[in-house]
Amino acid sequence: MTRAAVKRRLALLWWRQLVLTLAPLFVINLLFGAGRQAGVLAMPLFIAGLASLFVSLPLFSAYKRALFATAKALNTADEPAAWLTLAERRRPALLGAGLPAWIAALAVFAGLEAVPQILLALVSIVVLYLYRIPRQL
Repeated sequence: MTRAAVKRRLALLWWRQLVLTLAPLFVINLLFGAGRQAGVLAMPLFIAGLASLFVSLPLFSAYKRALFATAKALNTADEPAAWLTLAERRRPALLGAGLPAWIAALAVFAGLEAVPQILLALVSIVVLYLYRIPRQL
């Protein structure tokens, strides 16, 4: 597989993960969000969504190390293995980046308002953006 094909596949996987991250929030909010009263668990779930960002810290460090190793391995015999390692490190990191939006989707049932839902979704989008493959690679 060529470098361009690998980068294209990783880009498509990123877009797929973005849709899979945001779709539950939109679907649950559309189906169950109307007429909900703010419950006791709304604020703790919002705080849990923000705290879930700390899950991304070690995952991002591992991804960053794999990204640097891939950059060093370009045009060498180790390049295919480096791309595989990068994809392997990126997979759990993308799942960790989606946690705030998924917690926001669960918080719809607790009556979380629209603004905190949007904030948690934006946080997930920003963290997901960190896992895009740089053009320089």
